[in-house]
Amino acid sequence: MWHTREQRRSASLSERAKAFSARRGKPAIRAAACMIGALACAGRLDAAAARGIFRPGPPAIKTVSARAPERPGTVELGNGFADHGMAAPTASCLGMIATSDGAGRDVVLVQLGDCRGGYALLMIDPDTGASEQFPMPFEPRGSAFASILSSSNKLYTHFSGYFCEFDPVRRAFTFHRETTPEMAMSMTEDDRGVIWSATFPQNGLVSFDPGTRELKDYGRLYPRDWAQYPRSIAADDAGWIYMGVGLADSQVLMFEPLTRSVKSFAPEDGAGRPGRSLMLVYRAVNGRVYVHSRRSRGGRMEFYKGEARRIEGDGPGMREKPQVTGSQGLFHGNLPGGRRVVGLDLENRLLAVEDPRGGGTKRVSFDYSTAGGLIMGVAATPDGTICGNAGSHFFIFDPGADSWTRRPGFRQWNAMTPHGGRMYVGAYPGGHLLEWDTARAWTGTEIGNKDSNPMRLTGCSPTIDRPHKALITADGRTLVLGGAPDYGRTGGGLLFWDIQSGSRELLDHSAVIPDHTTMSMAAIAGSRFLGGTSTRPGSGGVRKANEAVLYIMDAGTRKIEWQAPVLPGAQEYSELCPGPGGLVYGLAGFEPWDSLQLSYARRFFVFDPARRVLVHEAETEAGFGPFSYQQGPRNLVRGPDGSVYVLFMHNIARVDPAGYSLEILARSPVPIMAGADILGGRIYFSSGSRLCSFRLDAGAGPKTDDSANRELLRRQARRGP
Repeated sequence: MWHTREQRRSASLSERAKAFSARRGKPAIRAAACMIGALACAGRLDAAAARGIFRPGPPAIKTVSARAPERPGTVELGNGFADHGMAAPTASCLGMIATSDGAGRDVVLVQLGDCRGGYALLMIDPDTGASEQFPMPFEPRGSAFASILSSSNKLYTHFSGYFCEFDPVRRAFTFHRETTPEMAMSMTEDDRGVIWSATFPQNGLVSFDPGTRELKDYGRLYPRDWAQYPRSIAADDAGWIYMGVGLADSQVLMFEPLTRSVKSFAPEDGAGRPGRSLMLVYRAVNGRVYVHSRRSRGGRMEFYKGEARRIEGDGPGMREKPQVTGSQGLFHGNLPGGRRVVGLDLENRLLAVEDPRGGGTKRVSFDYSTAGGLIMGVAATPDGTICGNAGSHFFIFDPGADSWTRRPGFRQWNAMTPHGGRMYVGAYPGGHLLEWDTARAWTGTEIGNKDSNPMRLTGCSPTIDRPHKALITADGRTLVLGGAPDYGRTGGGLLFWDIQSGSRELLDHSAVIPDHTTMSMAAIAGSRFLGGTSTRPGSGGVRKANEAVLYIMDAGTRKIEWQAPVLPGAQEYSELCPGPGGLVYGLAGFEPWDSLQLSYARRFFVFDPARRVLVHEAETEAGFGPFSYQQGPRNLVRGPDGSVYVLFMHNIARVDPAGYSLEILARSPVPIMAGADILGGRIYFSSGSRLCSFRLDAGAGPKTDDSANRELLRRQARRGP
């Protein structure tokens, strides 16, 4: 996947503003949520590839396959489990900076991320391709979302609750210290050379003085009940620090280090309401700080010595003071000697350096190690293969040939469902709906090109930005897509796509269940479906609903026929799956969604949509363990014979249709992190970067006695969760 300066500059403000949460938990799980966001910035084939930087002459194709790893093939893990290999044998770029080393030689620093999170810093010699990899000096449980190269040629970053310094002269990490969680969303250097870091999720602030080696952790300056994204930070020449915060309630926080006083400024939109956008502050050459919000009207805001005023026009002193800093999309290619890095390809391990003085473009190969990109989900295709996306890549695994096909992907494939020889996909960010004809040649996705395969049918943002579920109604006429809204918003809508006519209707959350997001759906009969909501808002939004509901809706009329909080206190009906006899099996959670959490307890339940009654419910964590978090949950899987399987993080179970008890089939030797689907008698799922499966005829364990869970359930029902 190419990374170029042009690609970074062309990214829209909304794309650059996307920020993602780090999670705590076991190492393989801790990194997943951060990588979700970081990999979204890995980009697509761009201007550098189009100019033929890495291949002679004009490019003949617009996609480049990743280099296949050297691997022996599928490996049996025992007890019916198998490891089919690494889906995407590549890392992602979490920021690239060109600078020099101790001998004055040009070097390129690349922050690497994979399924473990931000695991290492790579230093590349742009003349020879010789590379050296430096592991992070702490256990990564997330990824870098901001970094800065200081005026003294030190690289700073801050994530996983650690602030650290890398010295390219000494070729080593020279400082790291634990801080208030979790990760920087922006960094800056003040006039004294002090480095400042503004952190997610509660407006934390840290400073580091390279001269005295003193780190000051000021804690959380402005905690709120929802996640805060301080995506910009600047210092005026009087020593005040300013943090631009979004998204649900835009603020500029003003901080005076000596007194530690905090002031806030909240601009109003044209209707006199708080703005909902990302406040971006910057330091100007005149020593003052300026901010521009897309929702702010009537001029630009100027900040100085903790005071704000609105000004008109732009003066020469208002231009931005140069600093080498940015988000995970940072691409600083200017080498000290005058050359420029114009392309970075981590898949094929290639670097392109251009000499604007007439020396042409030089291409060098380099190498590095990686555990591979994080698999976000897997699904069986109509042509008998398993597909999914890992990092910035789409992959296809052919079980019969034990072979892989890998291609650059269009966005992150969250929700996938087959129909009529095609795969329909809900992709994040942007809430895109894709149609992939598996019988046609893959061309890649180009918005507006109807000959693309996969073809982008429509986009739904801001109404739906992060799809969670794609459903084909029982009559086969309508695709319904549900998911969370854009950043800073509350309540996700529904897309209704007429498969025959290719027309659409997009409903706002207010026309479905106000302030709720549809998380799960199951077809009932005809055009009707059962939906399950979540109280979660869009990232950085405010949770407003008190409890989630089940509802029945007619996709033909777009009308809600019935709704009720079937499980009082539930915050999310994460999955719904058709069971035998017209019943629907489901999973419900009672914890409000937390961006720092990647595993949850779930209550298993059985619902009769015809009678609109709850048939059965049972707690599962005590007997089976937690579930892994997924953006497009597929923990309930229906087999060809109608059997329903349940994938916990460490166990695979089957539902007994007679009494609805869960029967353990096997304990997984690897964590089950995303999935799942059934093909050829096997359940396929992911474990970090690896595609794994379980053979369904491998045997069944004993049924679990859930009488203790039933008693706990009765007590909770009396007092509420």
